[in-house]
Amino acid sequence: MPETPGPGTDRLMELLSVSLGAYYGDFTAAAAAEGLTASQGKTLSVLRRGPSAMRALATTLACDASNMTGIIDRLEKRALVRREPSPTDRRVKTVLLTAEGERTVDAIRAGMHTTLAGLEALPDADRGALEDLLERVFTAPARGGPTP
Repeated sequence: MPETPGPGTDRLMELLSVSLGAYYGDFTAAAAAEGLTASQGKTLSVLRRGPSAMRALATTLACDASNMTGIIDRLEKRALVRREPSPTDRRVKTVLLTAEGERTVDAIRAGMHTTLAGLEALPDADRGALEDLLERVFTAPARGGPTP
């Protein structure tokens, strides 16, 4: 029996767009509940993965380096991040998440009620499949796998 074709790329792109819009709306509201802009919340989330140089942060977040400086300045005033000179190049500043920054990222994630409810409603097998698919689509290119 011939296999039924799955959804086309256009349909998948549309579903991703809707999904990401809902996710970022939820994220933005949760960040605002912590007194942060979406950009500040995203910065903290990226730093959760580990310390980063200012320029690398700007690249990851697709923003101008001068804008990144302003974001980090505001986060530093709230003691959510700290800057340190790079051990290999003193001209480079590395940004690290503080314990309060970690707590804030946890609070943002806990405040994403719509996203959490949707993910928690999935059976374990579906969550595993979603994890596998997201890994394959979004991290495989970085490892030299297929490009999206």
